[in-house]
Amino acid sequence: MYSIFRNLALILISAKFFALLARKCRAPQVVGEIIAGLVIGPCLLNLVQPSDSIAIFAEIGVVLLMFTTGLGTNLQELMRAGPIATLIACVGVAVPLAGGTLLYSLFYGFSALGSPEFYRALFIGTIMTATSVSITVATLQELGKLKSFLGTTIVSAAVIDDVIGIVVLTCVLGASGGADTSLVEVLMDTILFFAAAIVIGLIIHKAMLWLDHRNPHTQRITIVSLAFCFAMAYIAEQYFGIADITGAYIAGIVLCSLEDASYIERRVDISSYTLFSPVFFASIGLKTDISGLTPTILLFSACFVIVALLTKIIGCGLAAKLCRFNWGDSLKVGVGMMTRGEVALIVAQKGLGAGVVDSVYFTAVILLIVVSSIVTPLALKGLFAKG
Repeated sequence: MYSIFRNLALILISAKFFALLARKCRAPQVVGEIIAGLVIGPCLLNLVQPSDSIAIFAEIGVVLLMFTTGLGTNLQELMRAGPIATLIACVGVAVPLAGGTLLYSLFYGFSALGSPEFYRALFIGTIMTATSVSITVATLQELGKLKSFLGTTIVSAAVIDDVIGIVVLTCVLGASGGADTSLVEVLMDTILFFAAAIVIGLIIHKAMLWLDHRNPHTQRITIVSLAFCFAMAYIAEQYFGIADITGAYIAGIVLCSLEDASYIERRVDISSYTLFSPVFFASIGLKTDISGLTPTILLFSACFVIVALLTKIIGCGLAAKLCRFNWGDSLKVGVGMMTRGEVALIVAQKGLGAGVVDSVYFTAVILLIVVSSIVTPLALKGLFAKG
């Protein structure tokens, strides 16, 4: 039990050291934190192994990160970005889905529609559809671009992408006989969640306005806000099957127009920045284990990563261009949407449990998460530096 304290100490010290090293090299600090996980994890020194305790800290970290993202959102910019973000998310799901299906078919042969091998290929594409906004959010925050129209568009598109990804996952699992939930149920749950979020949000918003006016700049408003964040994350995941980070993001959106929104954001950032976020980013590196790689799996994994990254850049970038972004900003949107994280792991785990994919493909998923988590911040920093 007490080993968690040893592990946390190693994670925090190494994450801070490599984050500072990354900053010295003019790279985003999140890259250093991910590399710290690679160094102290099973991939290299094997000082810390993934565990349930670390997973819980990491999950709290990503929930808090999305909550503060919602708190810092400009509502007017969000409303303006809504239709654009939806189009980007739709194209950003369709292109990787087709690319992943084609990649598997090229490696293992084209199969007849409806056959088990066809659904296996389709599921590889489904894994590619998932977008993890956490790394991009941290990078945009560090670059001071999170509250811009471009940053709001990327974050909104990634959240919508998660919802569409859940629908696609259910379709594929249902068609292959590996799911008990129908597509209609998923669509209904999604609609009900957003309807419930609007009702709960209006009630909580009015209550928080009263509390904010009565007790401005006090700990109690931060505590109540955190409770609301965790409640929305729980409700989203437990009752509607929506990712907990989506619930946390919406909780932040509900509170973002409060006078004390920036105060709450700063207070939550203290815990997030010093403990939970470093554990989350380091945990990505901790999950990487290359001991079971074979030449064939390694080749497939490398192609899997390349196709997954390119299809997101092409799909989301072209959709952004259709929405009248210039080529430079379209490329930033595509790059910002190419990170993968916990959602891709969840999708892969669902496929494994349903017998649609084998465990060997987890190597490809982990490799994609690590590569995209490192490449995306570096690429975004370079693109924003160019203007």
